[in-house]
Amino acid sequence: MEEGRELERWEGYVDWRNRPAVRKKHGGMLAASFVLVVEVMENLAFLANASNLVTYLMGFMHFSPSKSATTVTNFMGTAFLLALLGGFLSDAFFTTYVIYLISAGIEFLGLVILTIQAKKPSLKPPACTIQDSPCQSVTSSQAAMLFGGLYLTALGIGGIKGSLPPHGAEQFDEDTVQGRKARSTFFNYFVFCLSCGGLIAVTFVVWVEDNKGWQWGFGISTITILLSIPVFLMGSPLYRNKIPTGSPLTTIAKVLTTAIFSHRTPQGMTNTNAVVDCGPSPATTETETYYKEELNQTVTKTNPLDLSNELTFLNRAVERQPINKFLLCTTEEVEDVKVVLKVIPIFLSTIMLNCCLAQLSTFSVEQAATMDTRVGSLTVPPASLPIFPVTFIMLLAPVYDHVILPFMRRFTKTEMGITHLQRIGTGLVLSIIAMAVAAVVEVKRKRVATHEGLLNSTEPLPISFFWIALQYLFLGSADLFTLAGLLEFFFSEAPAKMRSLATSLSWASLALGYYLSSVLVQIVNSATGKGSHAPWLKGSNLNHYRLERFYWLMCVLSSVNYLHFLFWAFRYRYMRSGTKG
Repeated sequence: MEEGRELERWEGYVDWRNRPAVRKKHGGMLAASFVLVVEVMENLAFLANASNLVTYLMGFMHFSPSKSATTVTNFMGTAFLLALLGGFLSDAFFTTYVIYLISAGIEFLGLVILTIQAKKPSLKPPACTIQDSPCQSVTSSQAAMLFGGLYLTALGIGGIKGSLPPHGAEQFDEDTVQGRKARSTFFNYFVFCLSCGGLIAVTFVVWVEDNKGWQWGFGISTITILLSIPVFLMGSPLYRNKIPTGSPLTTIAKVLTTAIFSHRTPQGMTNTNAVVDCGPSPATTETETYYKEELNQTVTKTNPLDLSNELTFLNRAVERQPINKFLLCTTEEVEDVKVVLKVIPIFLSTIMLNCCLAQLSTFSVEQAATMDTRVGSLTVPPASLPIFPVTFIMLLAPVYDHVILPFMRRFTKTEMGITHLQRIGTGLVLSIIAMAVAAVVEVKRKRVATHEGLLNSTEPLPISFFWIALQYLFLGSADLFTLAGLLEFFFSEAPAKMRSLATSLSWASLALGYYLSSVLVQIVNSATGKGSHAPWLKGSNLNHYRLERFYWLMCVLSSVNYLHFLFWAFRYRYMRSGTKG
């Protein structure tokens, strides 16, 4: 009877009431479907503001184009970087279930602040008039409210990004081929749902912001993130939640410290790490007993022969005597840290791609604002340009999952069909093409401005904004291949106790890409603005920028980065299959 009950349990998981999770009752695609619906709502709330924020900062807060672009990239970079905090807390102390609920509440509060500021004229600079030169800038108190609302929102977004994808991926049984394939489908449709929310954001919500007022745009985001909470809670009876196992950073630090400072073990002795198994007290409940058993699994004698031949310097953490008994390491801990160190070069290789993606929210929007955005009798807001990559992703994601992937599985006779690193590499190549296309289009845009005598004018140029759609299309395709590949790569390769944190590296890559974009703008302006030369990316008129040169620079840097990626990808061996990338 007791053995049957053990077989029915999901080892290492509990339900939303901290009771042991049960097979056939908790987990599966139905449970993950609630996560997918919530992702539509969450990304709608996020992208509705992020995609058009540069317009709000320029038009209502009177920031310069360069400062607006930098503010947006810093905001988005901070939001994505804080995903590491959400992932860490999910692994170490709380469940992904709890972290999502807390983070959604924090984002809601931040959006309320931004909505109030957009609604009240006294909380913004006065509107510009023809006589104002330059426009009145924001006061210190207005700026404090703006940045307070933005970064409170960023904190909530980070927590959600760090907890929601791993929460959905945790619902699948990775010990079966069917479970792993279903998890792969989940990640593909996660990006699909992310795009669905983005489509609504860059069409309907952006139109509302530009035509009805920003208070309505922020208000829609506020209501959407609030409604996502009860939708998420509806799946509570179906979720299985992974039990937090303590700080993964502690394990990493312990192994590295022991490997560096350990003493050589005397001959004839072996380094072991046995843990005393303390039985439960008579008053301990069944649930408490189960919870304790999962967190205090007995570790048997460490066998150095089980250590892999990769990153062998870490093997000293087991083979040698530590300087303190608290630094005793098991083979499993050492191998876990090896995996973390192995994925870091892949993580670093994706930062440049996300630096390219940052242009979609900044300079690309500013370019489109100078062009003819009419489609027949309809005028398309520049911030709605992401509709092109978003629509393409929504069309391609199901085709990839249901047509391309099954075909490649049959063709290669492998479980994955297309490896995670092959997907990521495809995205990197597309980003290189996108930057080259962006440079060519910018040259054409400026030629039109020169030919029409509109270099110093703010009037729309007689060139269709559809030219800008080309770079959006290539970068959107790159995002589909890379983001889904990264999320699944980090989740499937990472040790079980570090999966939320590892999955958050996908968002951290985005964050560092946005920060790198800001740093590159500053470096380029500093390097090109010496003497009597004007900086490439500075001023109030985009027609005077040397944006095409900046895009060519991005193209060259992306090409060098791709070679760096290939170096590590060819040497990477997957945890499960042992095959190379």
